[in-house]
Amino acid sequence: MSSTLVIAQTKEEMVERIVNEATENSHLEKLAHELLDGIGPRLVGTPQMKNGHDWAVKTFESWGIEAENQQYGTWRGWERGITHIDMVYPRVVSLEGMQLAWSPGTKKGGVTAEVVIIPDAADSNEFKNWLKNAKGKFVMVSMAQPTGRPDYNWEEFATEESFEKMKEERTAQSRAWRQRIINTGYNTRTLNTALEEAGAVGIVQSRWSSGFGVNKIFGANTKKIPVIDLSLEDYGMLYRLAENGSKPKIKVTAQSKDLGRVPAFNTIATIPGTEKPDEYIILSAHFDSWDGGTGATDNGTGTITMMETARILKEVYPNPKRTIIVGLWGGEEQGLNGSRAYVEDQPEIVEGLQALFNQDNGTGRVVRISGQGFLHSYDYLGSWLEAVPNSITQHIETTFPGIPSGGGTDHASFVAKGAPAFSLSSLSWDYWNYTWHTNRDTYDKIVFDDVRNNTILTAILTYMASEDPEKTSRVQSVLPVNPRTGEQRTWPTPRSPNRDGGQN
Repeated sequence: MSSTLVIAQTKEEMVERIVNEATENSHLEKLAHELLDGIGPRLVGTPQMKNGHDWAVKTFESWGIEAENQQYGTWRGWERGITHIDMVYPRVVSLEGMQLAWSPGTKKGGVTAEVVIIPDAADSNEFKNWLKNAKGKFVMVSMAQPTGRPDYNWEEFATEESFEKMKEERTAQSRAWRQRIINTGYNTRTLNTALEEAGAVGIVQSRWSSGFGVNKIFGANTKKIPVIDLSLEDYGMLYRLAENGSKPKIKVTAQSKDLGRVPAFNTIATIPGTEKPDEYIILSAHFDSWDGGTGATDNGTGTITMMETARILKEVYPNPKRTIIVGLWGGEEQGLNGSRAYVEDQPEIVEGLQALFNQDNGTGRVVRISGQGFLHSYDYLGSWLEAVPNSITQHIETTFPGIPSGGGTDHASFVAKGAPAFSLSSLSWDYWNYTWHTNRDTYDKIVFDDVRNNTILTAILTYMASEDPEKTSRVQSVLPVNPRTGEQRTWPTPRSPNRDGGQN
C-alpha cells in the first residue's frame, strides 16, 4: 500500500471522526445556554464580561485544554442594574425600554418628569434660547418613525402606490429630522451633553433596526443623567402625545454603578503542537457584546463555534503537528482592541501563523470565504477545503486572492500585519435587522444546525492546516486580481476532486 493512500485514508478517517463527534456528542446547546442564559451579555468592563472569561477558562480546562485570561489593558467599568419606565400621565402604562450601556442611573426612587421634543429651531441661536425649556424635563432626541412595519411586510401586503408613498414620506421625515439636528448647532452626541448641561433630567431616544420590535442598543455619553432607549411603539406614542400638547410624563428608575477603570482581557486557550510547535493555527472570535440582548449571534455563536472546535480537536486530534490557539477577544465592539493588542504583544505568534479562522457575523452557515489578498491562498485554502464534506462546502462561495477586509472584525488585526487570517462569513438570517447590536440578540435566534456545520468546517480546516507539510505563503497582491489572468479565482475548479472527505 502506497504512503499516499495511507495518508488519504488517515485524512478520511479523521474527517469522519470530526463529523461524528460534532453531530453525536455536540456541546453547542449546552455552551450557548451557559454563556447566554447564565452569564448573559458581555459588555467590556462589566462584571458579567469577567464572569464570562472565567467561565471560558474553566470550560477549556474541563476538556484538558490549558487556558488563561490575558490582560491587554483597561476599560471603563460599569454594572447595569434595573431599568423601569412608566408613563404616568395622561394615563398609566409600563413602557418597553432600557438604559444604554455606561449610562448614569437615576436618584433613589427614580425621576418623574414631563417629556418634550427637541424643537424644530430655525438656527443654533434659536435652539440655544430654547435650551432653558429642557430643565427638569426628559428630552426626546430621535425621529418618530412613520411605520413600525419592516419593508418586507409592506412589499407583501401594501399596494405599490401605498408602499411608494410611505417610503417618500419616510425619506422626507428623515431629511427634515437631520436638518432639525443640524440646526441645533450640535451633532447627535454633543447634543446630549448640551441638554445635560441645560438641566434635562434624562435623554429619551429610539434607534429602530427596521425590524418588528427591534432596536439597536449602544452606549451613553452623559455624565450625570440617564439615557434610555424606548421601543419604536412606545417612543412613537410619547412623541405624538408631546407633539399634540398632551404634556406626557414618565417615571424612570434606572440603577447602575460606575466601577472606575477595570482590567480588560482576552481568553487564550492552547493545544500545543508536537512537530512544529512554533507554527500556529488560531481559532478566532470576539467574546464581548453589547448588552441590549445577550450577544447570541454577535458573537456568542462565533465563540461557541471556536470553543466546540477546540473541544472536538482535543478529543479526536489531541496531538496536532502545529499549535492550535483559541483567541476569544475582548473589546472588539470598541475597535478590535483585544485582537489588536494581542498582535502587538505576541509578534512571534503572528510571525509563525499558519492560518487564522475567524467567525463573527451571525448564526448562519458559512457561505463566503475570501483569500484576503494573499496571492497563493487559493492553493492552500482550496486544498484544505477539499477535505470538507460537500454537504457543507456546497453553500460556500470563494474569492481568490480576494482583497484585505477592513477593520470590521478581528481577523483584520492579523491581516494588517501580513498574517494569513480569514473570515468565515455566514448567511444573514436577517442579522442586520434583527440581532446585530439589538435587544433581540438572544439564545432563541441561534440556528444550531448551521452552527454545527460551521464547527465541522472550522475543525476540518484546522486539522488540514495543521497537517499541511508546507508553511502558508504571505505574498500579498497589490491589486485584488490573479496576477496571471487579471481575474479573481473561485474554488472549486472543474478539475477539483470530490469534496466529500474522500468518499464517493
